[in-house]
Amino acid sequence: MQSGKAGARRWLLEFEPGRAPPTELLMGWTSSADTNEQVRLAFDSKEQALAFARRHAIPHEVYEPTEPKRVIKAYSDNFAFRRKEPWSH
Repeated sequence: MQSGKAGARRWLLEFEPGRAPPTELLMGWTSSADTNEQVRLAFDSKEQALAFARRHAIPHEVYEPTEPKRVIKAYSDNFAFRRKEPWSH
């Protein structure tokens, strides 16, 4: 399966959680009263995202996107003679 690149050129501003979410004792569910965890702001450029964070005094770190390593595969490779291990279900 391949992941698409739609929206990959956008910059996101996400807030880190303020503290670890508390665990409910009976069921073991986690919850949080921190609504900043739900906020994601998208920007068209890195400069716009940085300007917004600085204008609103939001501490920030920039993570540059990395190019994923491409692994080109074809269905016919399952039946190739050069295959090292036998193909089976």
